[in-house]
Amino acid sequence: MASGVGNYSSSFTTAFCGCNLGGEALGILSSTQIDKRRKQNLAGAPKRMESYSTTSSIKNKIIDSHLHIWASSQQAADKYPYFPGNEPPMPADLDFLLYCMAEAGVDGAMIVQPINHKSDHSFVTSVLRKYPSKFIGCCLANPEEDGGGVQQLEHLITKDGYRAVRFNPYLWPSGQKMTNQIGKSMFSKAGELGTPVGIMCMKGLDLHLSEIKELCTEFPSTVVLLDHLAFCKPPLNDGDTTTFSELLKLSEFPQVYIKFSALFRVSRSSYPYEDLSQVLSKVVSSFGANRVMWGSDFPFVVDECGYKESKEAVSLIASKVPLSPDELEWIMGRTASELFQGHWLCS
Repeated sequence: MASGVGNYSSSFTTAFCGCNLGGEALGILSSTQIDKRRKQNLAGAPKRMESYSTTSSIKNKIIDSHLHIWASSQQAADKYPYFPGNEPPMPADLDFLLYCMAEAGVDGAMIVQPINHKSDHSFVTSVLRKYPSKFIGCCLANPEEDGGGVQQLEHLITKDGYRAVRFNPYLWPSGQKMTNQIGKSMFSKAGELGTPVGIMCMKGLDLHLSEIKELCTEFPSTVVLLDHLAFCKPPLNDGDTTTFSELLKLSEFPQVYIKFSALFRVSRSSYPYEDLSQVLSKVVSSFGANRVMWGSDFPFVVDECGYKESKEAVSLIASKVPLSPDELEWIMGRTASELFQGHWLCS
């Protein structure tokens, strides 16, 4: 929770000394590195699980697959402006995030470009460069009809080092779908570059199911991450049950992964969100734990239950199923680390 924020600075200063990851960490990818990344993603989740068993001597790290940060009001005034009309509802500064991660024992995270800065990635890029072994970035796809989104996507990945891209279908021009020409071009390019595409179905999976199926069918080399359980809540009626069944059927596409993230958004109960136990059980049964990853949705989670508590909730939920310790390890970090080729395995 936000209490005690004022004295956090000294708590994490020794915890975040980044190792040297070379040119890739600095955002400079050669054609050989891009081809290697793409081939590794295409290897498939079953092979990831098998290969990871050879690294059992390495301590498994806790990885947060979904969080946001943005500039402070002072930083926005000086250097990193908010997109007009998208001023943030709360602070999400880097120092507080580092404090929360240290307190919770979270080793690394993927920063998802926030809507507050829209297509201006300069603030998140500055953080990625400062902590190259701690964070990876998920950029935001630009679907504007001018067609510049493909070039921007390629630059963010190959020059600025972003490792994933988010498709927000509500940014597409009115009446357009993610399967339009620009959408397919960006989706295809992401696959070519070995970069997973996160999809946010905030208004319901049923609204975007046909688009997701079409993209996965046409571009099987592009990995897909469905944010926040694709916003599927525990079913209450036939419609909910049908939508959740469709989510489970997406496991037939081997490139589709599930983010067990922002639990406060998808649960119908209060913390620790135990009504998600059967949801998690069925997701793991369909996809395998090695295609499921935990995410907090910082900073929004802080006022809901607290950052540390969001991590602890997964163990509480898993204990109701129950999941095995190995499955829980996959969800809490091994899936993300394997998908992004061991980014967080450096000592």
